Formats: sequence, structure tokens, C-alpha cells
Amino acid sequence: MMNDLNLTNRRSFIKKSGIVVLGATLASQTGFGSPLFSSAKTLKAGLIGCGGRGTGAAAQALAADPDVVITALGDVFEDRLEGALSALTNIDAKRVKVDKKRKFIGFDAYQKVIDSGVDVVLLTTPPAFRPDQLTAAINAGKHVFCEKPVAVDSPGIRKVLAAAKKAQEKNLALVSGFCFRYDLPSRGVFSRVLNGDVGEIKTISTFRNGSGNWSNPRQPDWNDLTYKMRNWHYHNWLSGDFIVEQAVHSLDMMSWAMGDKMPLTCTATGGRQVRVNEIYGNIYDHFAVEFGYANGAKGFHFCRQQEGTSHRNTVDVLGTEGSAYINVGMKYELSGKNNWKYEGEKKNMYQIQHNELFASIRNGTPINNGEFMTQSTLLSIWGRMAAYSGQTISYEDALNSNVALGPKFEDYSWDMKWDDQPVALPGITKVI
Repeated sequence: MMNDLNLTNRRSFIKKSGIVVLGATLASQTGFGSPLFSSAKTLKAGLIGCGGRGTGAAAQALAADPDVVITALGDVFEDRLEGALSALTNIDAKRVKVDKKRKFIGFDAYQKVIDSGVDVVLLTTPPAFRPDQLTAAINAGKHVFCEKPVAVDSPGIRKVLAAAKKAQEKNLALVSGFCFRYDLPSRGVFSRVLNGDVGEIKTISTFRNGSGNWSNPRQPDWNDLTYKMRNWHYHNWLSGDFIVEQAVHSLDMMSWAMGDKMPLTCTATGGRQVRVNEIYGNIYDHFAVEFGYANGAKGFHFCRQQEGTSHRNTVDVLGTEGSAYINVGMKYELSGKNNWKYEGEKKNMYQIQHNELFASIRNGTPINNGEFMTQSTLLSIWGRMAAYSGQTISYEDALNSNVALGPKFEDYSWDMKWDDQPVALPGITKVI
């Protein structure tokens, strides 16, 4: 099992099953030897994917360590790259050392960033590209910050599992974008859940209900692929659908509460009621999912993106001796046998990710989030598969499905023609 290392607190809890608990600590020590980089060595970071999330990740990398410099940027769109460069230069011009030779544009920009001499890759492209780009970075011996989700389909999941294993073998840090694992209040709740403070878990329900998302109107000089790439989250072959791209955070917290044990079965429903225009591609606007675990526990997940509807971002854990409740950003508490409320400090979880990533590189105990980031992403893909097909799907069938949503990674070019599959119809659409 891959170990996660939390530099703030290295205690770990062991459940009866023997699974390492990821709570107030994400970790047990791996025992790597001397530091990979001395405290005096400058760490060169390269950003692949220069949108808002990528720019934020690069800024957090700069804030995490005074001897981090940004030396390369890559994106398929030049305006995105230049926007990121301008924003980062305004933050700290002395540590943004990206000359013309290290500004890479195009579908091969990721490889050019990797090959430019960087030590750390910040991987924040749309999810469809993540499995192959992560594989390339690990093969090249780079430490990686990898945004969530890590894939859009089962073939991609299997690639990421292989890359994560190789990262561990090569002593490379791999930190995921599942930011709630780095959120102090959430760590406080889940460490207690995993320590048995609510007893044996019987049900978990998670909600991620919100409004719609941004869109970019088609421009006269855009071809079809440009239009889809500019609105990538509305095309399931690029985003995985919104249950994978966004609501996966809720499924990650469900998995966290269960000690990252995977369920056995998944049944789901979903559809699109208000996303009926062409701009919305082929994704749904609501899902409802049930997971069945080996011990009889049930996990329920509900999500929607519909304008004018109420918002909710919660986690409810019901155990034999109490319950845990999270209302993200507002309330973190346990009730029952062990009453508790989080009253500690709150820090930026996005920044904590990078603080712990770079500290682990410095001290020679690289974090590897590979196992949980892949399993949590698979949960979301599995839920989508069950909803799209209308079938109850086993874990084995979900993991081993050979159905790929999009083109082969190496076939991407601006001349490529790729049409969306029709909106999924339960009972008709095949996912295995």
C-alpha cells in the first residue's frame, strides 16, 4: 500500500482491518534515506496547464518554499500561458524565470516542459490528458503535483495506477489535488471517524449541489476542437462529466471515511433536465448514486449543477455509536458517544498541499497519494458508468472496463475530428 506522509503530525491510526488510516496524519513513514534536495538547492518547477487552477498551483508552489522558481510553462493556448505568466510575474518576478525558450505551446507542450530541466511538474490540464502526462513525468523522474480527477475512464485509471507505483519505486513525490485531504478541519473529523469514535460505519451520504458552470461562446476563428477545448468541462471525454470533474471531492471524502476500502457494487441514476443547449456538450446535470460495501455499509452520493437551485456541500457519516457531520467551510462535528467540534486553526488547504509536497521533497520522505487519488477518481467514474448505463456494476467490471471516452492521447492535433457521443441513455448506453 502506498504511504502518505504528513509532515505536521506523523502519528497514524490503524483500523481493525489493518488499513492505514488517512486522517490528522496522511501517513506512516516510508523510511527513505537522505534528503532528495538539500535546503539550499533551488527547486525548478514547470507548469503544464495554465488556466486558473494551474496559475493558482504555481503561486502556491512559490509560497511553499523560498527556493522554488518557476522556469517553464506549457499550454495548448497561448493566451492562457501569457495570462499565467503575467499573473505569476506580478506575484514574484524574481522567481518566475520563464524566458521565450521555455514557453511551450501545443499538444506536445507537456513533454517540452518535462524535458526543460525542471525538478517538479505541476500538472493541471483537463482530466483527459492527465494519465499520459503523469506517466511521462514519472518516467522522466519528476516530482508531481497532479490535480484531481486523475482520469476520465477506466483505461486511464489503470495507467495512473501504474504511474503511481513507479513513482513510489523511484522515490518521487506525487501529491494529488484532492485538497480536502489537506484541510485541517476535515483531517480532524476523519481522523476521529477512522479511530472508531462513531463506531462501525453503517451509512455515508454526500451532497454536492450547486449552480451551473462557465462557458465560452464559439468564436469565428475557432474550429470544432478549439470550441470543445475552450469548454472542456461540458464534454465527457475531456472532463469525465461533472460527477468526475467536480463532485469527485465528495466521493473522495466518502472513501476517506471508509479507510479507502472500495465498495463492491454501484447502482445509480442521472440525466440532464436543464442542460439541453449545444453549449453543454454531452454531460448530465444530476446524479444519484448508491455504493454497497462488503460489510453491508451503504454510501450515497447526490450531485447536481442547475441554475436557480439550492446549494449543498455536506458529508454525513452514521455509525453504531454516533455520527459525524461536515458542512464544508462551516461545520465540522461529531455527536453521540464522543461529542466533538473542530475549534482549531483554519489554513488554506491548497497551500498546505504544496507546503507538504515541497517539504517532503526536501527531507527525503516523498509523499505518494497515488492509491487514494486513483481510487477516489474510480468511484466517480464508476458512479457515472452506472448512471449512464442504468446497470448495477461491480468493482471488477468498473476497474477493468476497456471503454475509452475519447481519442488516443497521441492522436490529438488541431486537425483532429472528434464528435461527442450522444447523451447517455440508461438501458441503451454501454459502458463495459
